Amino acid sequence: NHDKFEALRRRMDTAHRLLGEPFIAVDDQSLIASAGNWLQPVLRQVASGKNVAKVDLYSALRTLLPWEHVHDFDALVPERLQVPSGSRISVAYPEIGQSGPAVVSVKLQECFGMDTSPRLVNGTLAVQFHLLSPGGHPLAVTDDLVSFFNGPYAQVRAEMRGRYPKHPWPENPWDHVATAKTKNRLNRQ
Repeated sequence: NHDKFEALRRRMDTAHRLLGEPFIAVDDQSLIASAGNWLQPVLRQVASGKNVAKVDLYSALRTLLPWEHVHDFDALVPERLQVPSGSRISVAYPEIGQSGPAVVSVKLQECFGMDTSPRLVNGTLAVQFHLLSPGGHPLAVTDDLVSFFNGPYAQVRAEMRGRYPKHPWPENPWDHVATAKTKNRLNRQ
């Protein structure tokens, strides 16, 4: 799966950029130069008749992880971030060779009570939240949830309460349960 491969490659690139050795570069030139190492098993499979579309490039790329980080890589550069609602949301890392924050697109209500903005990769990478309406439309972008909930949230709440009346828009987002559910479904629990 190309998307899964590319997501792993971005995570590995981020680790290399922020932590350096023993993580290695995974830009196009570096991958081509090291193809003899990581692509050999794949090429053998194709040579023996395996359909190219069924080859597991993701696992082949993972072989380039430094052995001492094979077990902690997923904690260090996580694929998903758990938010207060309990959902595990995909993290989008910067494109290969680019810097910038990791991006998490999540419904605003799922972040109620989140009083610290997480940092990934041993605290070296900020997380930028793209807060979405219940309908999945962008409402706000922030890398500081505390400031957002203490400030601009009031304006967003005023605009969205009428548009999405079935969803919670509490005056105090710190005390409300984080949820992906409507008010009715929350009350039934």
